[in-house]
Amino acid sequence: MTSLDEFLEQLNIYVRARYPLLYIVTWEEERAEQLLRRAAADRSKAIYVWTQTEGFHGKASSKGYSAVEALNHVLSSAEKAIFVLKDFHPFMKEDVVIRRLRDIVADLKRSYKTLVLLSPILEVPPELEKDITVLDLPLPDEADLRTCLREFLETVKGRIDVRHDPDLEEKVVKASLGFTLSQAENVFARAIIADRAFSMDDLHLILAEKKQIVRKSGFLEFYDLGEDFKQVGGLDNLKLWLENRSHAFTDRARVYGLPEPKGLLLLGVQGCGKSLTAKAIASLWGLPLLRFDVGTVFGSYIGQTEANMRRALKMAEALSPAVLWLDEIEKAFAGSTGNSSADSGVSARVFGAFLTWLQEKKKPVFVVATANNVKSLPPELLRKGRFDEIFFVDLPNQAEREGILEIHLKKRNRDPGEFPLAELAREAEGFSGAELEEAIVSSMYSAFPEGREINGEDIARALKETVPLSVLLREDIQALRSWASQRARSASGKR
Repeated sequence: MTSLDEFLEQLNIYVRARYPLLYIVTWEEERAEQLLRRAAADRSKAIYVWTQTEGFHGKASSKGYSAVEALNHVLSSAEKAIFVLKDFHPFMKEDVVIRRLRDIVADLKRSYKTLVLLSPILEVPPELEKDITVLDLPLPDEADLRTCLREFLETVKGRIDVRHDPDLEEKVVKASLGFTLSQAENVFARAIIADRAFSMDDLHLILAEKKQIVRKSGFLEFYDLGEDFKQVGGLDNLKLWLENRSHAFTDRARVYGLPEPKGLLLLGVQGCGKSLTAKAIASLWGLPLLRFDVGTVFGSYIGQTEANMRRALKMAEALSPAVLWLDEIEKAFAGSTGNSSADSGVSARVFGAFLTWLQEKKKPVFVVATANNVKSLPPELLRKGRFDEIFFVDLPNQAEREGILEIHLKKRNRDPGEFPLAELAREAEGFSGAELEEAIVSSMYSAFPEGREINGEDIARALKETVPLSVLLREDIQALRSWASQRARSASGKR
């Protein structure tokens, strides 16, 4: 069954079972209303819709403009009906509205009436938590978007160049996942107007629109694909693991019987390429890269943080298949363990919600979490089943240091063959990739004022002037290596 089929089945069951209060969370009012009308017709019930501006619309009455009057009308009605209240969440901060909702719950259970709250924002007062059942209307799936695209193209035939291209249609539909039907129609119209044709150029406009959606959410950041594994030195074991899963999100993999990969935890020394690897994974697999800053979900109102977390994760699922990157995850969930009384347990609940989603998610969202401090990681995060694998990213070995120096010299339009890479790599033992890059940059700053090219001596001098983290944090790094030796796979080959 599709998620929409599941939604309709749940909705019908709740209506038949006389659940008194349903709360449907969605931005798609019109689509939700159509589904509710279908559910009402299936049970031979009337349906009446209320808004603050227009009151009730329907056969029975047009009265009930205030929130309390609307509830009084529902209570007094003797009809078998579904009553839909749109954007009712602001009124549920009022004591009189909360009290009235609690008053009518018992009446609704004894009747053939169902009260549905319809809103894009989930705000449930603690007094009503036991009486309200929450349903999330799923975003359109591929079938819905394909129908929407075909219907739109049919309306513009004869005015623009529309040729049926199954491959292009498939790419446009997949790229549109995460849109509401209204957003999809808008971006299709924008694409057609831009070049007066249905072409591959439309994919760029769809991607740009998707970035706008992510930006407006405030929880996720959409990264353009720029980094790739050519810019990542070493980490051969990790690269091989990822390359073996390059086609894991295809239909061919499902037919073969392979599950979609869940994610990776990259644990290791600072500056050794964990964040760069997260970006490169998205490029390798050709998937959108979403960075999730968990700190953005914390709100000041009761229940707001948990609702924001749900919204962020649902948006990631809506844009799937995608790579979801959480940088320094130990800091993101720092308050989830120990004494959480300072925030009334909000951090622990948010962490719990994330863990549940990580374990149970059904959408192809590949989670890449990076961490520097294993002591700060909640033990629950390391349990089997959360991630497919935990890789330890250590300081680069001799061959990897040579490769990293070569990468950064090429990146700055220098010929690596003109530099003694092996000798420099030996002098840089204990340096991280970030520290090697900084040594090259520092040497360039030294040579630039003198109007000359950099040479190996400049880089060697910069290396000698640097005290690497392997010296500053020697005990911490040794402890991290000791922990990882028994609990994680090495991202690099033999040292």
